[in-house]
Amino acid sequence: MSTQTAEPETRSHPVVSREEWLKARKELLLEEKKFTHHRDEVSAKRRKLPWVKIEKDYVFEGPDGKKSLADLFQGRSQLIVHHLMFKPGDKEACHGCSFQADHIGGPLMHLKYKDVMITAVSRAPWSDIQPFKERMEWKFPWVSSYGTDFNYDFGVSFTQEELASGKIDYNYGSSPYVFEELPGVSVFIKDEEGNVFHTYSTYARGLDEILDANHYLDLTPNGRGDEDPEQWPKFHDRYEGGDGKSCCGNH
Repeated sequence: MSTQTAEPETRSHPVVSREEWLKARKELLLEEKKFTHHRDEVSAKRRKLPWVKIEKDYVFEGPDGKKSLADLFQGRSQLIVHHLMFKPGDKEACHGCSFQADHIGGPLMHLKYKDVMITAVSRAPWSDIQPFKERMEWKFPWVSSYGTDFNYDFGVSFTQEELASGKIDYNYGSSPYVFEELPGVSVFIKDEEGNVFHTYSTYARGLDEILDANHYLDLTPNGRGDEDPEQWPKFHDRYEGGDGKSCCGNH
């Protein structure tokens, strides 16, 4: 993997004394604390959202055959679904969504002990997903929703009629982008009787909360480099000479 880094922009950046830096840092700390407290308030409101009971019998396919939505919980009461952009006919998932998928494995081992399972769901057939999953060496659960309404019902896939209209209901109608597939995360809970409820979905920049690599970059002087397409995430096995293009961009 390449270790090439961007050159720091020190020529145009102010350089001050330690005392001046400390004054500026304390001022920023006040803003950071406001942001943290506001995020806590928003998270509390998220947990209080009403639920919607799932009435459809969705069927998914994975390495162990057919699975229901309830099966994807794997014995836990809470489920996070990564809507991973990989449509029928594709041989690879989206670059940006693959960057997102790189953030699943690490937290999963901890979330299992908090009664949470994570799985990726894509619209491509399992026979197309499996070789790419093996190539990327991902160990998290991943299933196909091929032939079902699941992706459409949860706002990440769109019909040809919707695309032809020039307007899709992505991110609750707030996004100007019109694509056949777009990224998202949906959350579900299952009660003791086996009933499954949809509790939350987020799209577009709402996914930023779970991209820890971006938050590390936010701590650095050069930041994420989102304004330069050459700095966009690549497949983690293609950083040597990879093309870096992403179908997600910065929606």
